[in-house]
Amino acid sequence: MMLIRLIFAIALLIPAIGPALAADAVFPPGIRVGITPLVGLSRAKTFAGFETEDNGVKVLMTELPADAYTEVSNAFKNNPAGAGGVKPESIETASGLAYYTIESGKDGTTNVRRYSMILPGGAFSGYIAVQVPENASKIYTDDAVRQMFASATVRKEVPVEEQLAQMPFKVSELSGFKNVRTLAPGGAIVIADGDETKGFEAAPFMVVGIVGAAPTQSEDRGRFAQQAATTIPGVREARITMSEPQRIDGTPGYETRIDAVSGKDNTPVTVVQWLRFGGQSTLRIIGSSPREEWTKAFPRFRAVRDGIEPR
Repeated sequence: MMLIRLIFAIALLIPAIGPALAADAVFPPGIRVGITPLVGLSRAKTFAGFETEDNGVKVLMTELPADAYTEVSNAFKNNPAGAGGVKPESIETASGLAYYTIESGKDGTTNVRRYSMILPGGAFSGYIAVQVPENASKIYTDDAVRQMFASATVRKEVPVEEQLAQMPFKVSELSGFKNVRTLAPGGAIVIADGDETKGFEAAPFMVVGIVGAAPTQSEDRGRFAQQAATTIPGVREARITMSEPQRIDGTPGYETRIDAVSGKDNTPVTVVQWLRFGGQSTLRIIGSSPREEWTKAFPRFRAVRDGIEPR
């Protein structure tokens, strides 16, 4: 149950939703889980999901690692009575058996009803959280929310154009990379030869995203770039082999390279990180390749980098 509560808190931070792509289920852009929203719910403006006109009722949607569903499923089987007075329920969806909980709580001084559901997606877990204030509970009842949960479904793929359209930057060159996957809607994407089922690390891949805070003074950027490069997720035993300032598309930047190991098989990799400074945010571009493929991968990384522009 702690996992589901933590997920709900994280989901409150998810940005932006877009158009429906199926007759009944509505899929937020870049996300593979969708639902048929209840009457009175429309697209939210500040998070991935739906809300009422007065912003009182909220339906938040996101993706989680596949292990999240497995953990919840095992907890349900081991303790079907639940814990802390919260009893999990199961429900059939088009994507398989899902689990949800209902709790009463407060949002500030407002009494609210909270619903959390997790469903299987194969390579990921779909997650939906609903919050209903007391003054809307006669319309958005437990049964109504359950009906909406039952409509949940997942899609295998999200069109590349749809994913790229949500980013705060334009990507005009994919350099032959086969797969694009949203890491954070409106924030970061991975561009890869491999996929999430087998793992990205065994083949060249890139991560492109925005860094919220970065030094404004040029003398501080080298230290910042090196610190960022050695904290790249999934990279271990990192050793910096080069770090120097450079101009990227006419703007101040920094290139840092490291040798490291990555993935469950401890694959030796070479990684490049480009930081492009400017404005209120900094563009961070990471390219990782198995070391024996580096010579061929680096020109591809650079081509993608040079094809990225701000919106």
